[in-house]
Amino acid sequence: MTIAFVFPGQGAQTIGMGKALADAYPAARAVFDEVDEALGESLSQLIWEGDIETLTLTQNAQPALMATSMAAMRALEAEGVTIEKAAFVAGHSLGEYSALAAAGAISVTDTARLLRTRGLAMQSAVPVGEGAMAAILGLDLDAVRAVAEEAAQGEVCQAANDNDPTQVVVSGAKAAVERAAVIAKEKGAKRAVMLPVSAPFHCALMQPAADAMAEALAGVEIKSPAVPLIANVRADAVTSPDEIRQLLVEQVTGSVRWRESVQAMAAKGVTEFWEIGAGKALSGMIRKIDRALACRQVGTPEDAKAAAEA
Repeated sequence: MTIAFVFPGQGAQTIGMGKALADAYPAARAVFDEVDEALGESLSQLIWEGDIETLTLTQNAQPALMATSMAAMRALEAEGVTIEKAAFVAGHSLGEYSALAAAGAISVTDTARLLRTRGLAMQSAVPVGEGAMAAILGLDLDAVRAVAEEAAQGEVCQAANDNDPTQVVVSGAKAAVERAAVIAKEKGAKRAVMLPVSAPFHCALMQPAADAMAEALAGVEIKSPAVPLIANVRADAVTSPDEIRQLLVEQVTGSVRWRESVQAMAAKGVTEFWEIGAGKALSGMIRKIDRALACRQVGTPEDAKAAAEA
């Protein structure tokens, strides 16, 4: 059994996530304390007792999901499962930062601050209402790329997330994305769903956010991860701190190549994926990518104990 640890992205957030971990494991509680201190506010109180609308704001959701993933990681460590048990780490969009923190490449403090910067920069890159994203269900990547190209008509419209064989997300100018949804249905898509997001992530409109992240990342120490990272924009392994820094900048405007990333890990011998943190969205995608791959969620004390026993 060869395992990869994978870390969820935005959309997995729920009120109360990570609370049981923090109550059960002092090391998990310490993660939330460290994130609170890094941000100069009680993000943990928002996560556990706040309202979902405020938690879902990009600048809150990103560090909150990372904190929950790292709390789950600390729970695993308390049960005797270290990062070295994984052959690879990977994360979906912001989850890539969680993966790097888990692998010791970036400190939790720096990761929290980077994600707060990233969330604010992504939110402010495009005025609210001018961008959009839509999930295209039932067309493959090449077909969706063709749809996006036809829909663009001089505006930005790109395939942003290649999630699994049945789902590709397009991102860009609102009118162009709406055109893409209509064209996709005409081309045989089962559904085209406008997503409830506040900005058009992972497309060229995010260039101001990429510039902000280049500046923020330049001032942060990045070490070689304890295990290789399968990077979103490359769908291949990377261990060089300089390359990781550059790929994190490219990731803001680049596509999340999740389907290819999972296939790359499977090709390198991974047979089981552990989803570390909130939710089980990645497990659902992985099963659609390759039914032969096993998935396990690690988001509660019970999950951590069961994973250690396994």
